Amino acid sequence: MSVLVLIEHDNQNVKGSSLNTITAAKKIDKSVHAIVLGENCSKVADQISKCEGIEEVFIVDNNIYKNHIAENIAPIIVELASKYSHVLAPSSTFGKNIMPRIAALLDVAQISDIISVESSDTFIRPIYAGNANLKLQSTDSKKIITVRTTNFVATKTGGGNAKITKIDKKEDAGLSKFVKNELNKSDRPELTAAGIIISGGRGMESGKNFNLLEEIADKLKAAVGASRAAVDAGFVPNDYQVGQTGKVVAPELYIAVGISGAIQHLAGMKDSKIIVAINKDEDAPIFQVADYGIVGDLFKILPELSKELDKIKS
Repeated sequence: MSVLVLIEHDNQNVKGSSLNTITAAKKIDKSVHAIVLGENCSKVADQISKCEGIEEVFIVDNNIYKNHIAENIAPIIVELASKYSHVLAPSSTFGKNIMPRIAALLDVAQISDIISVESSDTFIRPIYAGNANLKLQSTDSKKIITVRTTNFVATKTGGGNAKITKIDKKEDAGLSKFVKNELNKSDRPELTAAGIIISGGRGMESGKNFNLLEEIADKLKAAVGASRAAVDAGFVPNDYQVGQTGKVVAPELYIAVGISGAIQHLAGMKDSKIIVAINKDEDAPIFQVADYGIVGDLFKILPELSKELDKIKS
């Protein structure tokens, strides 16, 4: 049977996480379909139809699905699930909100956060904050899966020509309603999509000192992240958090400043291509995973780094 991928998007553009999820789906079966739910989201369906390996795209276009309320989306996926052996979604806030409800309605166990596909019923997922990997074999007839997208390359776009099928649905479960969406507006890249990330920890000492990171981030066109300790201390908002209970990232360059390297933080960034650590404690665990390390006072090192970047630009 085919694989169905639930597409994450903002009603205008596909989120990069969905392209990685499609790659995971193609490793399970050659027959991959996708579903787009939202409002005025035909542009998204067009984008997905051009992805390599997609055979058919379903679109459900109604204002009820604009904000991706799980209680409204899940019944549609459950109805379609009879035609599919697997249903996949990114292991993002979007996927983590919807997929457990789908699994519960189908009375199957969800398979969370897979990092590798061994076969159609066997998958690898991290456990113990990424310190060990579990090989999991599922005997459920329907496999509901979330994908750790940093472990799969993005599917190429532009080479496909999938059929687009409209599904006429507008059923409001009436169980919850969207109130508002509060987002920090920034010209910097979103954390999970950034090629370069500079993150601060408790060593930054205050939220005001994150200006040092933001200055460098602007010069590198990087995103700014933080450890849980920095978020819990109120230095920065929750959406900055990188780690097991935050966002999982794998940029080309990750710069950890004043971050000790707790297991929970490493779980969210250890797959980065190059890791640079700046910390005054030479025994900090972050140096065990770092490719390059600088032992010293970050309040002296960051201004020097900023000056050197200015020289390169000039």
